[in-house]
Amino acid sequence: MNWYSEPMDKVLSELNTSEDGLSTEEAEKRLKEHGENRIKESEMDSPLKILVNQFKDNLIYLLIIAMVLSIAIGFLPGQSPRYLEVGIILLILLANGLFGFVQDYKAEKAIEALKEMSAPDVRVSRNGKRKTINSKEVVPGDIIHLEQGDAVPADARVIQAESMATDEAALTGESVNVSKEPCELEEDTPVADRKNMVFKNTHIVKGRAKAVVTETGMDTKVGDIAEKIQGIEERETPFQEEVDKMGKKISYLVAGIVIVVAIIQYSITGAAPVTILLMAVSLAIAAIPESLPAIVTFTLALGSRKMLKKNALVRRLSVVENLGSVNFIVTDKTGTLTEALMTVEKIYFQEQEYEVTATGTDTDGKFLKDGEEVDPEELEPILECGFHCNNAEKVDNDSEMDFHGSPTEEALLISGMKAGIEEKKDRLKSIPFSSNRKRMTVITKDKTAYMKGAPEIVLERCNRILINGEVKELTEEKRQEIIDKNHEYAKEALRLLGFARRKVEDVDASDDEIENDMIFLGLQGMIDPPRTEVKKAVQDCRNAGIEVIMATGDNVETAKAVGKKLGFDSDKVITGNDLNEMSEEELEEKVKEVEIFARITPNHKVRILDALKKQDYNVAMTGDGVNDAPALKDADIGIAMGQRGTDVAKKASDMILQDDNFTTIRDAISEGRAIFDNIRKVTNQLLSTNSGEVMFVFIGTLIGGLFYPQYFTGAEAVVLTAVMLLWVNFASDGPPAIALGEDPKVKGIMKRTPRGREEPIIDKKILAMIAGTGPIAALTMLPLFFIHIENIILAQTILFVSLGLFEILMFHIIRRDYNLKLIDNKYLISMMALAAVSYPILIYTPIAEIFGVLPLTATHWGLIALSLILFLLIETLYANLISKIYGKRTCEKT
Repeated sequence: MNWYSEPMDKVLSELNTSEDGLSTEEAEKRLKEHGENRIKESEMDSPLKILVNQFKDNLIYLLIIAMVLSIAIGFLPGQSPRYLEVGIILLILLANGLFGFVQDYKAEKAIEALKEMSAPDVRVSRNGKRKTINSKEVVPGDIIHLEQGDAVPADARVIQAESMATDEAALTGESVNVSKEPCELEEDTPVADRKNMVFKNTHIVKGRAKAVVTETGMDTKVGDIAEKIQGIEERETPFQEEVDKMGKKISYLVAGIVIVVAIIQYSITGAAPVTILLMAVSLAIAAIPESLPAIVTFTLALGSRKMLKKNALVRRLSVVENLGSVNFIVTDKTGTLTEALMTVEKIYFQEQEYEVTATGTDTDGKFLKDGEEVDPEELEPILECGFHCNNAEKVDNDSEMDFHGSPTEEALLISGMKAGIEEKKDRLKSIPFSSNRKRMTVITKDKTAYMKGAPEIVLERCNRILINGEVKELTEEKRQEIIDKNHEYAKEALRLLGFARRKVEDVDASDDEIENDMIFLGLQGMIDPPRTEVKKAVQDCRNAGIEVIMATGDNVETAKAVGKKLGFDSDKVITGNDLNEMSEEELEEKVKEVEIFARITPNHKVRILDALKKQDYNVAMTGDGVNDAPALKDADIGIAMGQRGTDVAKKASDMILQDDNFTTIRDAISEGRAIFDNIRKVTNQLLSTNSGEVMFVFIGTLIGGLFYPQYFTGAEAVVLTAVMLLWVNFASDGPPAIALGEDPKVKGIMKRTPRGREEPIIDKKILAMIAGTGPIAALTMLPLFFIHIENIILAQTILFVSLGLFEILMFHIIRRDYNLKLIDNKYLISMMALAAVSYPILIYTPIAEIFGVLPLTATHWGLIALSLILFLLIETLYANLISKIYGKRTCEKT
């Protein structure tokens, strides 16, 4: 049934209820039949599923294969399982899984905490009497009673309404309050125009109503949208895809090298299968950056914590890095670019114009005329009128002052408080506002009638005007001047209200008589002002090569006025109607040129998003309403509002702004770019040093097999044992790489253009480093091994220590490319020192037996130092050469 288009008696009959409500027994029966009145969530939030997802990675799969091979060796003749190797690999796997699980699980819990009142109480009629129940217990056929400030618990048809209006922006995207009244509507009336219906997740901003519940839970409009977005699959970020591809490439590389070396060993040296298998394990461990998954996860988690301190809650770790590649932001206006609080900015009183300072709930503002401060007493009559003809209330909390009421009335209340008006006069009578009357009047105890309303309506009720403190006739000329001023202010996107007053002798007179022969006082113009810090944030984004588009449901004039103050191009504006007339091709062109879209619905947002994504732009999109959820889900970065956002929008998003502020998006993108830099450093470090390990094992095994076959048999068949390689990857790479997460942002990071969607982490410069570092390391350090080949355990120990210290030095070389010095990161210095100290501890303590190493003499240490100095010189020259070819990692705008 179309609940909005049928007569009320038919609606009640269909729901088998009456205006007295359901009986307790019937309500319990229906609750069992329809289930709880709540939005069901997808199963994606299961802790077990979150944990399992941490291990879906090709690099993780490679580690598991290496672990299985280490166990498999134990089944060969004369061999035993390598439990130490297995333990270290298992430790790395668990560390990676734990980091990712804890972060993702905390994010889900934080989202739960952000739900202000997911199941508030509601007043219903049961057994003919009013009672308060939890909204989850509401069922179809319940009679609910709604008042200002209530959240609507379910979809319902209005039976009675008194000056009622709802905020349906969360559902329809319309920022203007919607008046509600009992009536019948035409079939196919759009949701936004169904003035006889109230909808779940919307709010009552004014008045009161009685309604009958028609749909609950997933059958509501909100539930319908929630069900649709649950069917949309989670997408991988470019970074996730790249890591996956990298794992596959490393797998192929390891397999290729193992096959080549195995053929050479078997055909030329006649190596036994156990020798070949040991070499295969060593090569696999040398090639696999075991620490990379754990370190990247930790870096992302560290970045997400930094973002959380700046009010950006990241729901998925992989999104942290993806923020750095955003090149378009499609943002709402209300609350994100603006304060989300109406503020009186201009007053027209006694033929004079005044400006009002301070925005939002700040009551310390001043009144200016021609730029000079004036005594608020000059404006007392019009400010008193707005203050007393007002249903908003101030609530003093311990820490701050809060206001309850419609945004317009809150603005008028605060305007009066700026002038020192504190207490409302007692009322004798109130004539409420309605959409038909477009005015409101109250009579106070001193028998003064105060009126406010649409300026043209208030003017119709006036025959006098206050000028220079005297009451004069309201002539047609004066009336026209006021109308002209009203139009002038309207062009500035100010919302205008007119104010009037008069003394009343007979309080019981008719409404029409009371509201006649009024004295016109003036106009108060208000607007939801831009946040003061947002203009700079928008410009910072543009300096960073990120285009910012405002997509708002507000009218063109309001959008242009706010946009102009924030630096948007207000000459070109596209409305929702314009967009409806455009083909996809036309929109794809216009979306790159136009910065303001007005009268936009959530469906229009989806079209704007698609037009950008088809051109391979990486798009971040904000949203707070239920209807925004599909666009948030499909955007590269979906950003929901933490304060104004609905639960459905938050669940569909990748990131939640806890302060609803655009500046937080700018800060998050800046942090994302820094995190990308850190991940690129880590990847460069691990793969470059792993190439050195591969060269040691690959070249060393070939030379050893060909020229020193007597030393390359059985358990001694490798240049470095698997446990040595694991320790180097764990100790030399792990702690310092984690400390890179504390590297400072490179100066001017927000002057860098966004990286392209297809630009990989492992670019040509990193590939050049990987290709050169391995051979240079082998050239400078591998000779130490063969000099001491007669004592292969000693030779392995020297190479083991050389390898470990070489990998620590590489952190300094790689960070030079970002103009960073060691002293810029005290945590890195500490971790590098800790990693270096671990090697003397290993070789001079009983642990040495576990690792199969021997103590070194001063001569050995001297040879190691010489080889490292030689490596550092050659590698620095090589790194400088690469920087000349490919450029440094600077932040110059290109």
